[in-house]
Amino acid sequence: MAKPIVAIVGRPNVGKSTLFNKLIGQRLAIVEDVPGVTRDRIFGNCTWQDHEFLLVDTGGIEPTVDTGLLLHMRQQAELAIDTAQAILFVTDLKSGMTAADEEIAEMLRRSSKPVFTVVNKCDATGNIPAEVYDFYTLGMGEVYPVSSLHGHGTGDLLEDLCSVLTFDDGRTDEDERIQVAVIGRPNVGKSSLVNKILGENRMIVANEAGTTRDAIDSDVDNAWGKFTFIDTAGMRKRGKVEDGVERYSIIRSLAAVERAQVCVIMIDGTVGFTEQDSKVAGYAHEQGKACIIAVNKWDAVEKDDKTMDIMRKNLEQDFSFMSYAPIIFISAQTGQRIDRLMELICYVNNQNAMRITTGNLNDLLARATARVQPPSDKGKRLKIYYMTQISTRPPTFVAFINSRQLFHFSYERYLENQIREVYGLEGTPIRIQPRERGEK
Repeated sequence: MAKPIVAIVGRPNVGKSTLFNKLIGQRLAIVEDVPGVTRDRIFGNCTWQDHEFLLVDTGGIEPTVDTGLLLHMRQQAELAIDTAQAILFVTDLKSGMTAADEEIAEMLRRSSKPVFTVVNKCDATGNIPAEVYDFYTLGMGEVYPVSSLHGHGTGDLLEDLCSVLTFDDGRTDEDERIQVAVIGRPNVGKSSLVNKILGENRMIVANEAGTTRDAIDSDVDNAWGKFTFIDTAGMRKRGKVEDGVERYSIIRSLAAVERAQVCVIMIDGTVGFTEQDSKVAGYAHEQGKACIIAVNKWDAVEKDDKTMDIMRKNLEQDFSFMSYAPIIFISAQTGQRIDRLMELICYVNNQNAMRITTGNLNDLLARATARVQPPSDKGKRLKIYYMTQISTRPPTFVAFINSRQLFHFSYERYLENQIREVYGLEGTPIRIQPRERGEK
């Protein structure tokens, strides 16, 4: 299901990116002690007490600037505010409350979203500094003194933040539909494919890139089951993404991948593979979604009896990081192999949700370790005591071992291949998490 979105906004250089990195638990946003380092929105997953939401870091807002880069950054922040369920308004204890803070507060009031005023750089422990109380005059309700550097005060902030967010913890009857996101570069035929499956021209189709601006949901009931197809805006290289509406489209496309169960990654058969195709596919791969690579416009490709095999072999090399994804050659224009695509969607969705019993998994592990011994280093050999599956979507396994250092990537890949050899798991990534005895 779709995760709620929370935007971090504020003046330049108040510590928004440092807070963002602290909350998501990794250094994803660039942090420098100069204003303007974060120019675009950056996204990351934040988890608090079994709740997960999408955190958006934005460039600093300068309310009075009407030209140049700072104007662009302000527009980005406004778009993030428009998309978010809640907003973290970050201010700076050291510089105190400024006129810019008051103008930003006025802008946030107009959004009618829940706003949490965060007073950053409260690095000292003990009593709350008296200067914090100045920020109550902004009229934004409770004020949260935090240290994004050390993490002080972030627990109370996250507790109250999660209380106002809407989480889709359960599945309703409507949610039993297979959610399918159609993703890819602009003008590869995503809308044409959805129209062909729907049997009507519900999406605007044109030769110009960027016709689809939003992520559009369409319910489909057919012989293969019940589906919701999400037609998304094309994802371009960052340098080619224009201001305003198109940047708003990107966040909606990423959110569509988040809530999808299956991602159909579309490639233009007349153009072939591009670097941007791998980046688009990377979004789905990182989120653990079931994936299908669909080569569209196959009817327009000049070909002989070897063309398909050559392109398939090339695509397997280009998408080597997701070798599990089946490749299908289709035409959204003529309907070629659309039936086969629908069958694949159902198949990879089931594979993504597959669960393997611990007994069967450890029988497989015994055979695999007997066939290829675990690696050793300086006389110490890796021991894998047992494996168990802890979740689906994607299938995720925990391997209980004696030493994390000895669990090399190459042996992890070997175990993954053994699992696939026995159980298939085509179209879905697999996660194997090593855990030493005694670790929680």
